[in-house]
Amino acid sequence: MTDYLAEAKELDLVTWRRDFHRHPELGFQQVRTAGIVAQRLGELGMEVQTGVGRTGVVGLLEGTSPLSPKGTGGTGGGPVILLRFDMDALPITEENTTDYVSQTPGVMHACGHDGHVAIGLGVATLLTRHLNELSGSVKFVFQPAEEGDGGAMEMIKDGVLHALAPRPDVALGLHIVNQLPSGLVTAGEGPVMAAAEFFRCTITGRGGHGATPHQTVDAIVVASHIVTALQTVVSRNVDPAEPVIVSVCSLHAGTASNVIAEQAELRGTIRTFDEATRQTVLRRVREIIEGTARVMGASAQLEIEPVTIALVNDAATAARVRGAAARVVGAEHVSAQQRWMASEDMSYFLREIGGCFFFIGAARNTSELPHHNPRFDFDEAVLPQGVAILCETVASYSRGA
Repeated sequence: MTDYLAEAKELDLVTWRRDFHRHPELGFQQVRTAGIVAQRLGELGMEVQTGVGRTGVVGLLEGTSPLSPKGTGGTGGGPVILLRFDMDALPITEENTTDYVSQTPGVMHACGHDGHVAIGLGVATLLTRHLNELSGSVKFVFQPAEEGDGGAMEMIKDGVLHALAPRPDVALGLHIVNQLPSGLVTAGEGPVMAAAEFFRCTITGRGGHGATPHQTVDAIVVASHIVTALQTVVSRNVDPAEPVIVSVCSLHAGTASNVIAEQAELRGTIRTFDEATRQTVLRRVREIIEGTARVMGASAQLEIEPVTIALVNDAATAARVRGAAARVVGAEHVSAQQRWMASEDMSYFLREIGGCFFFIGAARNTSELPHHNPRFDFDEAVLPQGVAILCETVASYSRGA
């Protein structure tokens, strides 16, 4: 059996990652990143398609093994496997002092996507070396705009599932996470990441002088009651065993110390796993906001924006990933238990074709800063592990394991 971990450690993964970190790109702006990815995949002999989902890249690798496990596509009759890697950065000004700090003002790779791109190029490099061990095809998908901008759906609408090869049989993806110690791998079954909505509420009362509050309807007071009342959605309307979050993350109102505000704006997010629970939460959020405003003599205009659906892993594929991870890092470093209230638009690929999205811990110590922090960084030692686990999982389909 090929020792993918040993080979991955010989690759320029850190160099690639640090280059992408120095040159982060937002949303659908991955011009430089996508260009490097497309060039590298082409140098490896792949058929490459660019501009999928605006700035996404797709590369096709076809195995040459005579083995033919049950599947629907590929040269050897094996499965078509989609591997997805997100590329976008965040609008954050980096505060690290490393020699690979972001060179783009106000933009930073603060979620590990630079590492994901490096892992993707590493997987492409190693699997190209072992084509004779692979039946079927591997479709490499480098996705823009994961950070709430709808990149997965843009690629799906643009035909990524049918680009260069038949529709995939299974999809695999990964995320580096600082919530777990370095080298711990989790691949759960069922819902493992939450559905997400953003909401925005504009409350309109009646403004006036701070010395005559009886002549006003104070939008700040109304907003404060709404914020407090929304806390009861989770505590009183949802089964305590069901994970749910309703967070008000922004409140803006008022212009002066002696002017009672006529308007206030609330913004926040809702996170759920179960669809029936989601519908209950959405209904109660609307009822509380509109009802509280009405009782207090104000009005409320509520907008709820769906961001992504819950990410659901196929049980058999998750078990396959855990088996591959155990062969790479040891069974004692593999778990099926983790769930995250964060969201991920890899969920749309998994809804379409099924598969598994797994996590690799990258925290060097317990004080490691969280994702989306201006001083975020991670243990680069996990990069070859990510490469090896994906390669081993892909190879297991050809071995029939």
